[in-house]
Amino acid sequence: MDQIELGNVTVTRVWEYFGPVDMTPEVFFPEHPKEVWDDGAAWLTPHFLDSETNIVNSAIQTWVLRSEGRTILVDTGVGNGKERPYAPVWSHLETDFLDNLARAGVAPEDVDIVVNTHLHIDHVGWNTRLEGRSWVPTFPNATYLMPKDDFEFWNPENGHKPLLGRGNQNVFEDSVAPVHAAGQTLLWENSHRIDGNLRLDAAPGHTPGASVLTLTSGTDRAVFVGDMLHTPVQILEPDVNSCFCEDPAGARATRREVLGWAADNNALVIPAHLGGHGAAEVTRDGSTFAIKGWAPFAPYTEQG
Repeated sequence: MDQIELGNVTVTRVWEYFGPVDMTPEVFFPEHPKEVWDDGAAWLTPHFLDSETNIVNSAIQTWVLRSEGRTILVDTGVGNGKERPYAPVWSHLETDFLDNLARAGVAPEDVDIVVNTHLHIDHVGWNTRLEGRSWVPTFPNATYLMPKDDFEFWNPENGHKPLLGRGNQNVFEDSVAPVHAAGQTLLWENSHRIDGNLRLDAAPGHTPGASVLTLTSGTDRAVFVGDMLHTPVQILEPDVNSCFCEDPAGARATRREVLGWAADNNALVIPAHLGGHGAAEVTRDGSTFAIKGWAPFAPYTEQG
């Protein structure tokens, strides 16, 4: 089991997918100087970059937290059987995610809380599963914590024009709205305390409602940052955004603020999509940051 202890909290990494996401670094991170990737090819390959194809590798995974007697999922990936006409790499997946979750000792009925750090296509998919012809909540006993700002932004009835264009098409309808209709959502704003170890805070930029989950237990610290980072290169170059950031200036400010807190508090930074060891400790390096060490999670060794 891919698991560590942080204070009184157990953190387990549950795999859905690892492999190429059909984008080169130049497309995924258009602000990155090409030489940053060229100079870093040795340590980026193979966990973050396929050197033969020059395609970025990414992990889709869920973090399972056991805290104060409750089971908490952080982000729910892509999901099976979802129609994604403008994101073909995620369309109609059929993975063993629920079996992987079971191997981590978690049945859907065991989940008490689902945290969606934001409501992009690859963070809410397993919120629901297909039952007959209807999408129903996968975790029937859970409260789903969703940022209110993202809920309103991605609701197609509100007519917002996202940077993604149609890239998030169908996501609200099949992975968010059914949970809300079932009365299982809690739409929070600004900050939300889950328990004595865990707190959600707004961290806008990547999306209007993007959030981070801070873990403080004993002397241990960690911060689950969702898509604030897609690659460890953004630790070294914190002003560089992915092509999916709705508010580029806000994303840069959030990234610097959270990385600064992590460096000053010896906190493990746990993004949603890092392959390899999945998370890193960071340190200040002049006006930017450096990787001090990797988490002890085992690297993924094969594609999903």
